[in-house]
Amino acid sequence: MKKVIVIGAGPAGIAAAYKLSKEGAEVKVFEASPYIGGMSRSFDLWNQRVDLGPHRFFSKEPKVNDFFDEIIKDDYTIVNRITRIYYNNRFFDYPLKLFNVLSNLNPFVIVSILYHYCRQRLFPIKNPKSFEEWVTNRFGYKLYSIFFKNYTEKLWGIPGSKIDADWAAQRIKGLSLTEAVINSVKGNKGNKHKTLVDVFKYPKNGTGALYDKAANSIIENGGVILKEYPVEELIIEDNVCKGIKTVDGEVHYADNVVSSMPITSLIKGIYNVPNDVIEANSKLYFRNTILVYLEINRDDLFKDNWIYIHSPQVKHGRITNFRNWCPSLNGTSKSTILCMEFWAFDNDDIWSATDEYLANKAIAELKELNLIDKNEECKKHKILRVPKCYPVYETGYKKHLKTIEQFLNSIEHLMPIGRYGAFKYNNQDHSILMGVLAAENILHDKGVDLWEINTDTEYQEDGEVKDVLIQ
Repeated sequence: MKKVIVIGAGPAGIAAAYKLSKEGAEVKVFEASPYIGGMSRSFDLWNQRVDLGPHRFFSKEPKVNDFFDEIIKDDYTIVNRITRIYYNNRFFDYPLKLFNVLSNLNPFVIVSILYHYCRQRLFPIKNPKSFEEWVTNRFGYKLYSIFFKNYTEKLWGIPGSKIDADWAAQRIKGLSLTEAVINSVKGNKGNKHKTLVDVFKYPKNGTGALYDKAANSIIENGGVILKEYPVEELIIEDNVCKGIKTVDGEVHYADNVVSSMPITSLIKGIYNVPNDVIEANSKLYFRNTILVYLEINRDDLFKDNWIYIHSPQVKHGRITNFRNWCPSLNGTSKSTILCMEFWAFDNDDIWSATDEYLANKAIAELKELNLIDKNEECKKHKILRVPKCYPVYETGYKKHLKTIEQFLNSIEHLMPIGRYGAFKYNNQDHSILMGVLAAENILHDKGVDLWEINTDTEYQEDGEVKDVLIQ
C-alpha cells in the first residue's frame, strides 16, 4: 500500500486523493484553510447557495468526465450559458453576434476596426511576445482596445504589453476575426471554440458539491483530510521527498508527496535551494481576488449568468448573478445574490480597504452601469478576500518557471499540480486532470509529464494531446 501526502484540498488535490484512495493508497490531505474545494468551493449565504464567482464544468476528456459522473451521478443540471460584455455603456452578446455588434457600435468605429484589422494583416508583428502584440496581430489594435485591453489589464494589474503572449495563445488560440464573424452570422450554432461554449454541467448544490462529495468518498475509502493544517516544510533526503513538516512541528512521512500549494510557497519550504532557483521564484507572483456579495430585493435584475465588465470607469471586472444558474441554489428566496469581482495585489489600497467601503463602492458601480435602479437598496453584503488566485503571466515568466520546474523535477517522489502548484492558469477541469494523472503516475508508473497539462491541452486515453478543453 502506497502512502501519499496531498497538500491542498482544491480541485487538483481532491482529484488526486480521490483517485489514490479509490485504488487502495493510504492518503492524507493537508489543507491550510477550513474549506474543501479551493477556488471552486460553494457555501450558504442568506438562505441561498453561492460559489466563489462563476465556475462551469465542460470537458471532452474521459478521465475528467468520469470523475464528475462517478461523484455527482445525476445530481446536476444543464445550464444554458448567457453572458455579455459591458463596454461604452452598451451590452454586447458573448459570443459576439453580428447584428448585435453592428447595432452597438457606430459606423466610424466599425470602419476603424476593419481598417486596423486589414492594416495588421498587411504588416503583422513578427514573433509577438506580449498579449497586446498577439491579439493586435490577430484582430487589429482597435478591436483589441475595445474587447480585450481593459478587462485583461484589470484582471492582471499590469499593461497588456507586459503580459506574456502565452495568455492569449491559451485562451483564444484558433479564433480569428473571420471565424468570429462567420460564427456570429450562424448564430454561433456548432461553435466549438473553448471560450464560447454555451451549455455546461452544473451540480445542483453548487460547484463545490463535486469536491465535498469527493472528500466524503476519500474518507469512506480510509483517507484522512486535515483542514486548517498548513504545511511548513518538505522533508527531502538525497533528492527524495520523504514527507512534510506541518506548522505545529510534526513530521509526516510518505512514499510520495503531491503538492497543490502555491509553487512560490513550496520553494520557500525547501532547504538548500540553489540561488538561481530562489531568484527565479522571486520573479513569480499571484493576483488576489476580492469578492463582494450583495443581496438585492428583486429576482429579475438581468438574464446573464455573468457579465464581463470592460468599462474602464469602474474597478470591478466581472459580475455573477446566482439567480440565473440553478433554481436549487435559490431555495424559496425571492432576492438575488450578485458577486462582483475586484482584483488586487497585496500592496494595493483596495486589498486592505474596509468591508463597508468595498460594499458601497460595489453598489455605486452597479448603479453607474444601470444594473440596479438609482434608488435601489442593498439588503446585505459580504466580503471575501481570496489571496493568490491567478498566476501572473508577466512577459518572461516562462524562463523563471522553467528554472523552478527543472529543480523540482530533480526531487524524486514530489509532484506539483494544479493552478497554484504548477503556476498555470488552469480551470477546474485541467486541475482535476492533473490530479487524476498524478495519481496514475504514482499507482501505475504512467510517466506522464504533468507540466504539460495546460489550458490548451487534453490527454486522451491514447496519450494524444489535443486542443479541446473548454474554459
